[in-house]
Amino acid sequence: MTVTAAAPQNHAPHPYIGGRTAVLRALAAWRAGQAGAPRVVLLTGSRGSGRTHLLTGFLMLCDPEFRGRIALDDLDPSTVPPDLPAPAVAGAAGLTAAQLTWLIAGHYGLRATTTDDVYGELAALPGPFTVVVPDVDRAGPVRAAAEPDRVVRDVLRPLAGLGHVRLLADVPRESAATLASHLPPGTVQIIDLDEPQWADPQGLTRQAEALLTQRSAAQPALAAAIARHAGTSPLVVELAAVGHVPAGPVDEQSLPATVDEALDSHAYRHGSDPQTLRHLLTPLALAEGDGMPVELWARLVSAVAGQDMSAAVAAAPALIGPFVQSRQSYGAGDTGTPRTLVQLLHPAIGDAVLGGLRGVRAVQSQIAMALLEAVPGQDWSKADPYVRDHIAGHTLEAGLLPQLLTDPGLFVYADPTVLRAAVEAVPAEQLGDPARTYLRTAPLLSRTLAPARVRAALLESAFVEDGLAEYGAAVHRLGLPLPWQTLWSIRLPGISDVRLAGLVQRDAPPVPVVALTVPADTPGARPLGTADGAELLVYDLAHATAVPGAGPEYLVDHAEAERATAPLFLSRAKDQIRIWNREQNRVAAALLSEVPFTGADLAPDGFLVVATERGAKALRVRGDQGPAPH
Repeated sequence: MTVTAAAPQNHAPHPYIGGRTAVLRALAAWRAGQAGAPRVVLLTGSRGSGRTHLLTGFLMLCDPEFRGRIALDDLDPSTVPPDLPAPAVAGAAGLTAAQLTWLIAGHYGLRATTTDDVYGELAALPGPFTVVVPDVDRAGPVRAAAEPDRVVRDVLRPLAGLGHVRLLADVPRESAATLASHLPPGTVQIIDLDEPQWADPQGLTRQAEALLTQRSAAQPALAAAIARHAGTSPLVVELAAVGHVPAGPVDEQSLPATVDEALDSHAYRHGSDPQTLRHLLTPLALAEGDGMPVELWARLVSAVAGQDMSAAVAAAPALIGPFVQSRQSYGAGDTGTPRTLVQLLHPAIGDAVLGGLRGVRAVQSQIAMALLEAVPGQDWSKADPYVRDHIAGHTLEAGLLPQLLTDPGLFVYADPTVLRAAVEAVPAEQLGDPARTYLRTAPLLSRTLAPARVRAALLESAFVEDGLAEYGAAVHRLGLPLPWQTLWSIRLPGISDVRLAGLVQRDAPPVPVVALTVPADTPGARPLGTADGAELLVYDLAHATAVPGAGPEYLVDHAEAERATAPLFLSRAKDQIRIWNREQNRVAAALLSEVPFTGADLAPDGFLVVATERGAKALRVRGDQGPAPH
């Protein structure tokens, strides 16, 4: 009897990826938890190696909804993961490590109140859990703030350390090695897409063929040549294929092997010089966020080049076309007028452009100055949203951010998540007092997602609390209708209660005062005669001066009937005081604190005094400034 070997089966490529069989096979084994498969897989490679594209295609196979749209029977069975519930996917692009942690906590319904508690709670839950974290290299709202490193340290490392968590993450190469060094042998597999064992020359050829066919007739010889020269980079394949290809025989020497070469060859084909193309792309290579307004980009091109580039900008679309993408943004600023935002097609293009600069810091200084000049009358309320929210990122890399952190208008109007990330990246010894106050308050500003008026109110109160009354006054001069004015603040630890009252005088009406319950032996305080030894310390409400020796017998409370009919009343939570408009039954103001309140009282005439572990402060509340957010 003769046994004939079965003919090899021709499997269809993944419809989105077009190849990558070796990698898909390894990822499918990880997802299935096969014997010997690693618990942690780190996908890495150079910029442009296709990590994001590959991971997206693999997640299609892991999601029940997308699986139903793919002809799985046509694929290599070893590349198809088992039909399991979709894994938790926490994309890191644009997020801080803290935001990413809360995203994971929300997915699993954790009740942690601090980021440090999230992973402890996750460890206590029965597993297993499968977590996928794409785009770690794009983490953070600020380019120069090193957020990818924090994500690796504060998110991926504790996740990978949990034995019942199966983790797949897309990380920079150096981060992969660092993370792997903290895990036991055999726990982690690093898949570097630039290494020969994971190479996919057939997939690159298919990619080139598809792109060339979209533009003209199929050109298999050219496609194969493009793929050969591109090495392991799908991005280089794309840039080569979408460029102008001359008729006639293929001149392989003219095909790019790197992004740098793709930039140069494209510029020459369009009768321009590579430096002009790089001048046009430099502002986008340094851009923050999800895109730069096209009008602002045109302005920054001239600033970067140090000369008038208006003619080059006018002719730019054909020259920069293969390297940029644009989109319409709606609701920008307060006008809601749509505008066009532009950004680079891929971060690797930015790397190539920046690699040719003499110094990024000097270029960022030019951009920062141009952005400052674009603020009308230095009024941040009128600044373009990109300038307002992202100037901190540019000045950070230029080394100029500390000089900018004395402007209350910027503190009030800038996106607090973005500005906080930039300020936290500045060495602490370089920060002045206003910046320190901002950092202390920024978590409250981010948490509330509050409008500028509420951010201004919280900052005004924080400035006064930190002894920066002149900055509190500057916030009022911004012209926003603040719900209160902070009158004074005292540093006095240990206050357990506050009470607004009147201090009896012999021949005059009672003087408004604040009665503070303080620990024993507080200078100037009088014993209350209670078992805990608490004492009473009285402060003049108008002048924030202590009234030595004043005891309970000299105080007269506001009448309960007067309180019950006052226009305003308060409700108190652990870290929030709400002031209500009684007639309209709405919240007129909300005072937040990053530490718990230990006492609060509101007088019928609108004076509010609150205490925390740090001390006490007095505010004059205005009940006619519109509702505050809950």
